[in-house]
Amino acid sequence: MCGRYTLTVDGDDLEARFDARLSDSGFEPRYNMAPGQELPVITNEEPEVFRRLEWGLVPSWADDDSDGLINARAESVDEKPSFREAYERRRCLVPADGFYEWVETEDGEGIGDSRSSSDRGSDGGKRPYRVAFEDERVFAMAGLWERWEPDATQTGLDSFGGGLEGGTETGPLETFTIVTTEPNDLVADLHHRMAVILDPDDEQRWLSGEAGRELLEPRSADGMTAYPVSTAVNDPATDEPSLVEPVETV
Repeated sequence: MCGRYTLTVDGDDLEARFDARLSDSGFEPRYNMAPGQELPVITNEEPEVFRRLEWGLVPSWADDDSDGLINARAESVDEKPSFREAYERRRCLVPADGFYEWVETEDGEGIGDSRSSSDRGSDGGKRPYRVAFEDERVFAMAGLWERWEPDATQTGLDSFGGGLEGGTETGPLETFTIVTTEPNDLVADLHHRMAVILDPDDEQRWLSGEAGRELLEPRSADGMTAYPVSTAVNDPATDEPSLVEPVETV
Protein backbone atom coordinates (compact mmCIF):
# COMPACT_ATOMS: atom_id res chain seq x y z
CA MET A 1 0.00 0.00 0.00
CA CYS A 2 1.01 3.63 -0.24
CA GLY A 3 0.17 5.50 2.94
CA ARG A 4 2.68 8.38 2.96
CA TYR A 5 4.77 10.10 0.33
CA THR A 6 7.05 13.07 -0.32
CA LEU A 7 7.27 15.94 -2.80
CA THR A 8 10.35 17.93 -1.90
CA VAL A 9 10.88 20.08 -5.02
CA ASP A 10 10.02 23.76 -5.23
CA GLY A 11 7.02 25.09 -7.09
CA ASP A 12 8.88 26.25 -10.21
CA ASP A 13 10.44 22.82 -10.74
CA LEU A 14 7.12 21.09 -10.19
CA GLU A 15 5.37 23.30 -12.75
CA ALA A 16 8.15 22.73 -15.28
CA ARG A 17 8.13 18.96 -14.80
CA PHE A 18 4.41 18.59 -15.57
CA ASP A 19 3.84 21.68 -17.73
CA ALA A 20 1.05 22.70 -15.37
CA ARG A 21 0.63 25.69 -13.11
CA LEU A 22 0.00 25.71 -9.39
CA SER A 23 -3.43 27.09 -8.62
CA ASP A 24 -2.22 28.93 -5.52
CA SER A 25 0.97 30.49 -4.20
CA GLY A 26 1.03 28.45 -1.02
CA PHE A 27 2.92 25.41 -2.32
CA GLU A 28 5.88 24.31 -0.22
CA PRO A 29 8.07 21.19 -0.34
CA ARG A 30 6.49 18.35 1.63
CA TYR A 31 8.24 15.54 3.48
CA ASN A 32 5.33 13.63 4.99
CA MET A 33 2.17 13.80 2.90
CA ALA A 34 -0.61 11.89 4.66
CA PRO A 35 -4.21 10.73 4.17
CA GLY A 36 -6.84 13.35 4.96
CA GLN A 37 -4.65 16.22 3.75
CA GLU A 38 -5.39 18.38 0.72
CA LEU A 39 -2.57 17.68 -1.74
CA PRO A 40 -1.69 18.75 -5.32
CA VAL A 41 -2.82 16.50 -8.17
CA ILE A 42 -3.43 16.94 -11.90
CA THR A 43 -6.90 15.85 -12.99
CA ASN A 44 -8.16 14.94 -16.46
CA GLU A 45 -10.74 17.71 -16.02
CA GLU A 46 -8.08 20.43 -15.81
CA PRO A 47 -4.75 18.94 -16.96
CA GLU A 48 -3.08 22.34 -17.18
CA VAL A 49 -3.35 23.11 -13.46
CA PHE A 50 -2.58 21.50 -10.12
CA ARG A 51 -5.62 21.18 -7.89
CA ARG A 52 -5.67 20.43 -4.18
CA LEU A 53 -7.79 17.37 -3.43
CA GLU A 54 -8.14 15.47 -0.18
CA TRP A 55 -6.31 12.15 -0.05
CA GLY A 56 -8.90 9.43 0.61
CA LEU A 57 -11.45 8.84 -2.14
CA VAL A 58 -15.11 9.13 -1.16
CA PRO A 59 -17.37 7.56 -3.83
CA SER A 60 -20.01 9.90 -5.23
CA TRP A 61 -22.75 7.54 -4.01
CA ALA A 62 -21.49 7.29 -0.40
CA ASP A 63 -23.93 8.15 2.38
CA ASP A 64 -21.37 10.39 4.07
CA ASP A 65 -17.86 11.68 3.55
CA SER A 66 -16.09 9.51 6.14
CA ASP A 67 -13.67 6.62 5.60
CA GLY A 68 -11.97 7.78 2.42
CA LEU A 69 -10.11 5.08 0.47
CA ILE A 70 -6.42 5.96 0.13
CA ASN A 71 -5.50 3.14 -2.27
CA ALA A 72 -7.14 1.25 -5.14
CA ARG A 73 -5.89 -2.15 -6.31
CA ALA A 74 -4.88 -2.15 -9.98
CA GLU A 75 -6.19 -5.68 -10.46
CA SER A 76 -9.79 -4.70 -9.73
CA VAL A 77 -9.90 -0.93 -10.20
CA ASP A 78 -12.20 -1.23 -13.22
CA GLU A 79 -14.62 -3.53 -11.36
CA LYS A 80 -14.97 -2.31 -7.78
CA PRO A 81 -18.04 -0.08 -7.28
CA SER A 82 -15.97 2.42 -5.30
CA PHE A 83 -13.58 3.02 -8.20
CA ARG A 84 -15.24 1.83 -11.41
CA GLU A 85 -16.77 5.14 -12.48
CA ALA A 86 -13.69 7.15 -11.49
CA TYR A 87 -11.52 4.75 -13.51
CA GLU A 88 -13.65 5.45 -16.57
CA ARG A 89 -14.12 9.19 -16.14
CA ARG A 90 -11.92 10.75 -13.46
CA ARG A 91 -8.24 9.95 -13.52
CA CYS A 92 -5.40 11.97 -12.07
CA LEU A 93 -1.64 12.18 -11.70
CA VAL A 94 -0.25 12.32 -8.18
CA PRO A 95 3.22 13.93 -8.21
CA ALA A 96 5.83 12.62 -5.78
CA ASP A 97 9.56 12.07 -5.41
CA GLY A 98 9.39 9.26 -2.88
CA PHE A 99 7.11 7.22 -0.67
CA TYR A 100 7.41 5.45 2.67
CA GLU A 101 6.96 1.82 3.63
CA TRP A 102 7.21 0.25 7.07
CA VAL A 103 9.10 -2.98 7.83
CA GLU A 104 8.60 -5.17 10.88
CA THR A 105 11.70 -5.32 13.06
CA GLU A 106 12.92 -8.54 14.63
CA ASP A 107 12.89 -7.48 18.26
CA GLY A 108 9.40 -6.38 19.10
CA GLU A 109 5.77 -5.94 18.21
CA GLY A 110 4.66 -3.56 15.53
CA ILE A 111 3.71 0.01 16.25
CA GLY A 112 0.84 -0.08 13.79
CA ASP A 113 0.53 0.68 10.11
CA SER A 114 2.06 3.52 8.17
CA ARG A 115 -0.55 5.95 9.46
CA SER A 116 0.34 5.37 13.11
CA SER A 117 0.89 8.58 15.03
CA SER A 118 3.02 7.02 17.79
CA ASP A 119 6.80 7.00 17.67
CA ARG A 120 8.45 4.43 19.88
CA GLY A 121 11.82 4.50 18.17
CA SER A 122 13.55 1.63 16.43
CA ASP A 123 13.64 -0.79 19.37
CA GLY A 124 10.80 -3.05 18.32
CA GLY A 125 7.91 -2.23 16.05
CA LYS A 126 8.25 -1.09 12.46
CA ARG A 127 11.09 0.74 10.81
CA PRO A 128 10.11 3.26 8.09
CA TYR A 129 11.94 3.22 4.77
CA ARG A 130 11.82 5.80 2.01
CA VAL A 131 11.64 4.56 -1.58
CA ALA A 132 12.80 6.96 -4.29
CA PHE A 133 14.85 7.23 -7.45
CA GLU A 134 18.58 7.54 -6.90
CA ASP A 135 18.60 10.88 -8.73
CA GLU A 136 15.60 12.14 -6.67
CA ARG A 137 13.55 12.72 -9.83
CA VAL A 138 9.89 13.65 -9.56
CA PHE A 139 7.46 11.04 -10.85
CA ALA A 140 3.71 10.60 -11.21
CA MET A 141 1.70 7.95 -9.42
CA ALA A 142 -1.49 6.78 -11.10
CA GLY A 143 -4.55 8.10 -9.31
CA LEU A 144 -8.32 8.40 -9.47
CA TRP A 145 -10.41 11.27 -8.19
CA GLU A 146 -14.02 11.77 -7.23
CA ARG A 147 -16.50 14.51 -6.35
CA TRP A 148 -18.92 13.89 -3.49
CA GLU A 149 -21.90 16.06 -2.56
CA PRO A 150 -24.30 15.74 0.38
CA ASP A 151 -27.70 14.29 -0.39
CA ALA A 152 -30.11 17.08 -1.30
CA THR A 153 -32.56 15.89 1.35
CA GLN A 154 -29.91 16.37 4.02
CA THR A 155 -28.69 19.86 3.16
CA GLY A 156 -32.01 21.42 4.06
CA LEU A 157 -31.52 20.33 7.65
CA ASP A 158 -28.61 22.71 8.08
CA SER A 159 -30.92 25.59 8.96
CA PHE A 160 -32.21 23.52 11.89
CA GLY A 161 -28.75 22.76 13.22
CA GLY A 162 -28.57 19.33 11.56
CA GLY A 163 -27.46 18.02 8.23
CA LEU A 164 -24.11 16.68 7.16
CA GLU A 165 -21.01 18.29 8.55
CA GLY A 166 -19.38 20.39 5.83
CA GLY A 167 -22.71 20.58 3.98
CA THR A 168 -23.09 23.05 1.15
CA GLU A 169 -21.16 25.80 2.93
CA THR A 170 -17.87 24.40 1.67
CA GLY A 171 -19.21 23.00 -1.59
CA PRO A 172 -18.56 19.52 -3.00
CA LEU A 173 -15.80 17.40 -1.50
CA GLU A 174 -13.14 16.39 -4.04
CA THR A 175 -10.91 13.46 -3.12
CA PHE A 176 -8.36 11.14 -4.70
CA THR A 177 -6.82 7.71 -4.29
CA ILE A 178 -3.49 6.19 -5.39
CA VAL A 179 -3.53 3.02 -7.49
CA THR A 180 -1.29 0.20 -6.21
CA THR A 181 0.09 -2.91 -7.84
CA GLU A 182 2.44 -5.82 -7.14
CA PRO A 183 5.85 -4.70 -5.83
CA ASN A 184 9.03 -4.64 -7.88
CA ASP A 185 12.15 -6.45 -6.65
CA LEU A 186 13.18 -3.54 -4.44
CA VAL A 187 9.85 -2.86 -2.76
CA ALA A 188 9.09 -6.57 -2.32
CA ASP A 189 11.56 -6.64 0.57
CA LEU A 190 9.49 -3.94 2.31
CA HIS A 191 5.85 -4.53 1.41
CA HIS A 192 3.57 -6.67 -0.74
CA ARG A 193 2.15 -3.67 -2.65
CA MET A 194 3.54 -0.51 -4.20
CA ALA A 195 2.19 2.60 -5.87
CA VAL A 196 1.89 2.53 -9.66
CA ILE A 197 4.69 4.77 -10.96
CA LEU A 198 3.90 5.85 -14.50
CA ASP A 199 6.53 6.20 -17.18
CA PRO A 200 6.64 9.89 -18.22
CA ASP A 201 5.62 8.90 -21.75
CA ASP A 202 2.50 7.22 -20.35
CA GLU A 203 1.31 9.98 -18.03
CA GLN A 204 -0.94 11.72 -20.55
CA ARG A 205 -2.20 8.38 -21.86
CA TRP A 206 -3.32 7.48 -18.36
CA LEU A 207 -4.79 10.89 -17.68
CA SER A 208 -6.80 11.04 -20.90
CA GLY A 209 -8.17 7.52 -20.57
CA GLU A 210 -6.49 6.47 -23.81
CA ALA A 211 -4.75 3.60 -21.99
CA GLY A 212 -6.02 1.27 -19.30
CA ARG A 213 -4.78 -1.40 -16.95
CA GLU A 214 -1.81 -2.26 -19.16
CA LEU A 215 -0.08 0.77 -17.60
CA LEU A 216 -0.64 -0.45 -14.04
CA GLU A 217 2.30 -2.82 -13.85
CA PRO A 218 5.16 -2.57 -11.31
CA ARG A 219 7.79 -0.07 -12.31
CA SER A 220 11.26 -1.63 -12.72
CA ALA A 221 13.54 -1.25 -9.71
CA ASP A 222 16.35 0.01 -11.96
CA GLY A 223 17.59 3.35 -10.70
CA MET A 224 15.54 3.16 -7.50
CA THR A 225 16.72 3.00 -3.91
CA ALA A 226 15.26 2.31 -0.46
CA TYR A 227 16.80 3.39 2.81
CA PRO A 228 15.77 3.59 6.50
CA VAL A 229 14.59 6.94 7.87
CA SER A 230 13.65 8.34 11.25
CA THR A 231 10.59 7.02 13.04
CA ALA A 232 9.60 10.67 13.42
CA VAL A 233 7.79 10.16 10.11
CA ASN A 234 5.26 8.02 12.01
CA ASP A 235 3.57 11.22 13.17
CA PRO A 236 1.68 12.79 10.24
CA ALA A 237 1.93 16.17 11.96
CA THR A 238 5.72 16.10 11.52
CA ASP A 239 6.78 17.50 8.15
CA GLU A 240 10.42 18.57 7.94
CA PRO A 241 13.49 17.95 5.73
CA SER A 242 15.16 15.66 8.26
CA LEU A 243 12.51 13.00 7.58
CA VAL A 244 14.04 12.10 4.22
CA GLU A 245 17.58 11.78 5.55
CA PRO A 246 18.93 8.21 5.90
CA VAL A 247 19.55 6.87 9.40
CA GLU A 248 21.64 4.00 10.69
CA THR A 249 19.87 0.92 11.95
CA VAL A 250 20.99 -1.41 14.71
